[in-house]
Amino acid sequence: MSFELKTITDKKLWDAFVTSHPESNFLQSFDFGEFHLSRGKQIIRRVVEKDNKVIAAYTGVIETAKRGKYLAIAGGPILDWHDKSLVKAAFADIRQQGISHNCVFIRIRPQLEKSDQAYKIFANYGAKPAPMYLSVEHAGVLDLNKSEEEILANMRQRLRRALRKAEKADIIIEKSTDPAKIKEFYQIQLETAQRQKFIIFSESFLQKQFEAFAENNEAVLYTAKLGDQILAENFMIFYGNEASYHYGVSTQLGTQLSSAPLLHMEAMRDARARNIKRYNFWGIVDESDTKHRFYGVSVFKRGFGVEDLKYLPAHDLILKPLPYSFNWLIETLRRKIRHV
Repeated sequence: MSFELKTITDKKLWDAFVTSHPESNFLQSFDFGEFHLSRGKQIIRRVVEKDNKVIAAYTGVIETAKRGKYLAIAGGPILDWHDKSLVKAAFADIRQQGISHNCVFIRIRPQLEKSDQAYKIFANYGAKPAPMYLSVEHAGVLDLNKSEEEILANMRQRLRRALRKAEKADIIIEKSTDPAKIKEFYQIQLETAQRQKFIIFSESFLQKQFEAFAENNEAVLYTAKLGDQILAENFMIFYGNEASYHYGVSTQLGTQLSSAPLLHMEAMRDARARNIKRYNFWGIVDESDTKHRFYGVSVFKRGFGVEDLKYLPAHDLILKPLPYSFNWLIETLRRKIRHV
C-alpha cells in the first residue's frame, strides 16, 4: 500500500483532520504546536497521506535535557489503530524522525484507551512503558449529550448543595479571551499552590499558552467574583469534540463560597453552544488511592459524576540504549519521590 509521509504547515488542513477524530483534543491541535514554537521549542508536524488525503497525523516536540534530547508526542498520533499497515507506516516515520533529530528516545502517550490490545500494539513496535508520564493518563469526563438537569441529578449531593449555595450568593461570572488577564490568574495560582503544595507554571508559560488558543477563540478565562474580589478562575480550552478544564485556581474565600462549581456549569453551557460533546476535567486518581496528593481534587471532580477514561500510559521507543538506561533510572527515582 502506497503512503506519502510529509511535513505540513497548513493549519486549516491540520485541524480539519484532527477534529474529525472524536477522541482527539487540544494536545494535537495546530495551536498547541504554535505554543511550543513560541517557547523556542522545535516541533515536528507530520502527516500520512493516501491518494492526496490525510489519513494520519502527529505533532511532536523536541525536548532537551542534560541526559539527552527526546521526542515527545502527547495525544497522538491520530489515526485508525485498526489499520495495521497505517500504524506500521506511522511508527516507522516517528522512529525516523527521532533518529534524524539525534534523540535518545521517543515518548508517546496516544489517544488510545488503556487495554491489553493497546499494550500489544505498542509492544509489537518495540515500545516499552515509560518511567514517567506524558500528559494525563487517567481523566474524568462528562458526556455533554446529557442535559444540565441530568448532570445535576448525577452530582454528589454535597456538591449539588454547594452549587445551590453559591448560586444564592451575589457571585458574578466574567469571561475573557484577553491574555493580559493571565497576570491575575498567575497571582492566584501562587496562593493556591501554597495551600495545596504543588509546583506552578511560570506566568510567561501560561500567557503564551493562553495567547496561542485565545487568538482563535479556543481559550476562555472564566472568573467568579464577589464584588470586585476574584474568588476563582478556570482556564478552559475548547477544541474539536472536547472542552478541557486545563487549569483552575481559587482564593481561600472562593473555596469557602464554593464558587468553582459555578464556573464549570457555565463552561459546560458554553461548550454545548459550540456543539462540543465531552467535558474533560483531566487528571483524577483511583477512588481507592486515598494517599495520592491529587486525591482531594479528584474527589471534587468525581462529584460531578464523571466517567473514568484511562489512556494507554506513555511508552518509549528507545533509540540509544546506554544513555536511555541512565535516563530511565533518574526518572524512575523522580516519579517515586514525587508520588505521581
